[in-house]
Amino acid sequence: MDRARIHKGIRRMRFADILGRSERSELSQMEAAELLGISERTFRRWRNRHQEFGL
Repeated sequence: MDRARIHKGIRRMRFADILGRSERSELSQMEAAELLGISERTFRRWRNRHQEFGL
């Protein structure tokens, strides 16, 4: 497995964890985006894409 795939998997796991925390109202969208190192708008896009297509 190459590094890019490993990093992609880690990024997906982190996103899934933080999305779950956001959905349980443990984190705001702004806090979730900050933890992921992305903008709040990008977080919302990823969340919407996740809801529509899954991981």
